[in-house]
Parts: sequence; structure tokens; C-alpha cells
Amino acid sequence: MSLPKVHPVILCGGSGKRLWPASRKSMPKQFVRLAGDTSLLQQTIRRLEDISCAPPVLLTANDYRFVVAEQADEIGLQGHRLVVEPEGRNTGPAVCAAVELIHTQDHDALVLVCPADHVIADVMAFARAVAAAIPTAARGEIVTFGIRPDRAETDYGYIELASDGHPDGHPLPFVRFTEKPDAATAEAMVASGRYVWNAGIFLASAKTLMAAFGRHAPALRAAVRRSIREATTDLDFLRLGPAYAEAPDLSIDYAVMEHVQGTVVPVSVGWSDLGSWRAVWEASNRDAAGVTTTGQSLALDCQDTLLTSRDDGIQVVGIGLRNIAAIATRDAVLIADLDSSQSVADAVKELKLRRAPQAEAFRQEFRPWGHYETLALGKRYQVKSIVVKPGGELSLQSHMHRSEHWIVVEGTAKVTIGDTVSQVAENQSVYIPLGEIHRLSNPGKVQLRLIEVQTGAYLGEDDITRYEDIYARA
Repeated sequence: MSLPKVHPVILCGGSGKRLWPASRKSMPKQFVRLAGDTSLLQQTIRRLEDISCAPPVLLTANDYRFVVAEQADEIGLQGHRLVVEPEGRNTGPAVCAAVELIHTQDHDALVLVCPADHVIADVMAFARAVAAAIPTAARGEIVTFGIRPDRAETDYGYIELASDGHPDGHPLPFVRFTEKPDAATAEAMVASGRYVWNAGIFLASAKTLMAAFGRHAPALRAAVRRSIREATTDLDFLRLGPAYAEAPDLSIDYAVMEHVQGTVVPVSVGWSDLGSWRAVWEASNRDAAGVTTTGQSLALDCQDTLLTSRDDGIQVVGIGLRNIAAIATRDAVLIADLDSSQSVADAVKELKLRRAPQAEAFRQEFRPWGHYETLALGKRYQVKSIVVKPGGELSLQSHMHRSEHWIVVEGTAKVTIGDTVSQVAENQSVYIPLGEIHRLSNPGKVQLRLIEVQTGAYLGEDDITRYEDIYARA
């Protein structure tokens, strides 16, 4: 008898603050290239290639839908389903929605829930652990994967095993979940050998999970099911309906796992949730002095230090540093003791109170057609660098308070102004008067780059009236 098909669910809607300034609300850590040439989301997708499974369901927030689609396309993912939450409601409603959708396609499906912002160094060991858990999940049990702890960690949840001494990769019953303990409790847990870290990775049949949500979180499941009935198709996305906002804001741990008898598979796979700059340092390749450098960075007489430049134009130099994280981006620099890097979220909160734009946004803003970056900003003018990818097209739009002047510096632009359509080549420019309906697109096979000069009384991004949009934003 063949085993059921595994359907992965990748949760990629969270907005990270703990890895500021590299990760911000406008581009959180799951979409950032923190370890290698691909983002954490892309690494999560590729990790599934070593497991025989169906194309994944990707759940994300409205603001990130085009980023998810683009990053999935970059690595050639096909057949996946991208589901958009109308607002974040924690992992419980997200998993419930994915399970309900998968069950409509495959009544015998197994569901593998994976966060998109974790690192797993030993991909093959993870694949073997999932394979070992499939028969248990197919019998109707909920399987969670617990990470063998190598230290007493107060920022992770723990799972108590029924007994110690069991080898990695073999399912066994768990006793209970324990939320983030204090330092003394964490030390005792690790010393006992009976606890593993909760990685938030689960495997179970869709039927089992649906029954568990119905039994232990009926209001949550009812709201999610209404939101699916209200769901609409938007381009390649499925938008859950407004009833989703009525679902209780619960993690899957609180909603389900703390109420069920289940199974845990202990594993040692080089896992990290990259929840702090110390975690990034621990997951990085370090020299004999414990120093890791990335980008344009140089360390002299440093020890146990992380130096990162995330902009080719910024050189970071550390001299005589001990236990320090120094992270430089184009518009912000973080210098922190590695042992206090968990406090970065507090710094972001303070920056928000001070209305610092760097708290949540990058100077480079991503859009479905490409991206733009503000180069200069004054009281009545703004200068931007705009990049439009091949085939990209901005909406047909007008502005009430500003005029624009476009100078093409790379590629060829197709420009609509009123009833006139023209081609604008490199080193040519065009003027868009205030109030004129216009559109910009890239009909070529190379990227289009232009400099935009805005002048007017108000230069905010909300001064846009859209008439048509191929990305359904009008």
C-alpha cells in the first residue's frame, strides 16, 4: 500500500525586527539573503526537493505577495499555490487555512508545516527524519520535529520527551510543550536529556489536523472556513476573505499542539531560527578567532565578532573588537554586543517612536514591476532611481500635486502620456505635467533604469490615482 503524498505548507508572512537593519517590516528576514546567495524562503523551498512531495502552499501577507511570487519564480518553482492573508493572525489560522485548502485537493494528504525563516544545515538528515515520520503521520498522529539542544536557550520553546536516550530520527511520544523558560529552568531541561527545542515544524494528515482544530479551536476553524468560502482569485494569488480577521490570534502550539497526544522526532540537523545576530554569527563560517566577515568588511585583532556590510559602497572595519555584531546597510548601522542582540527589537520600537524611516523601510522599495530608491529629498523635490524588470509595467496613473521628469540611463522605456505612446531610449528624457495620465513600461529583454525627478507641493507615495494596473492594484 502506497503512503499518502506530502503537501508542504510554508509560512512566510511574518515581519521580522530582530535582525534589523538587514531585516525590516518592508522586507523581513525570510526574503533576505543572510546565508548564501539565496533567501531563507528560497532555501526552505529547495530543502523540500530532497523530499518526495507535492508543490507547496505558500501563505503570506498582502504586502509580500509579489516578493514571494518573484522569489519562487527565481528558483523555478512550479505548481505551487500562493495564499494571501488579509491580516496576520499567527500560525494557527494560517495552518488551518492551508490544511482546509489541501484537503479539498487530496483527502488523504499529509501536511508538512515549515516556517520560511529558519536555517537547516544538514538537509539530507532533515529529509531522512521526515521520511521516517511519514508512516506515523499516516496512522493519524501529529508529528513534530524537535531539535537536540546544544545549550540552555531561553528564547526557544521546549518539548519534553517521554524518556531520554532515544536515537535521532525515530518517533517517540512527547509529554508536553513548555514555553520559553528562565535560565535556570533551561539549564535543568538540557541537563536532563529529556527536552528538545520546538522548531515549529509539523507533519500530520489533513484529516487529523482538521479534526484537531475542530475539537480544540472551533472558533478559529469556523472563521477560517468562512474566509475560504469568501476567498477570491487575484492574478495568481488566492485571497482569503474578511472573515479571516475574526479568527483568534493563536499559534498552532496554543491552538492544537498543547492539547493533543502526539509524537516527536528528535533531530540534529544544524537548525537555527536566526532569531538574533548572535544566532546568525553561530550559523556562519568563522575563523580561528571566531570572526565572520561578509561583504566589504575587514577585521583586525577581533575575536568572536560578526562584521557585515550589506552595501558595496560601504567598507566596514573592525579593530580590537570582542563579542560584537556590526551590521552596515546603506542607510543604517547597528553596533551591538552579541549577547544583547536580542534587544534589537527594542531599538526598532524606539526608532518608530522617533519616526525614523529606517525603523521599518529601506531606501530601496520593492514593487511587482521592480524597485525604486530615493536618492535625494527636499521640501519640493525628490530624486529617485527606478528599475523596471523586463515585461514590467507601472499602472496607468496620475498625480494631483507633482510633475515628473524621467531620464533613461539604461534600456528602453515605453512611455504613455495622455493619448501619446513613445519609445524613450538611453540618454533621452520625457516630461509628465502635473495631473497628466501616464504609464511607464519595459518592453525590452534587459532591465530599464531611469532617474525620476519629482517637483511639487506634495511628494508622498499616496498621491497616485490608478486607472489600470496589470497587478490588480487599481
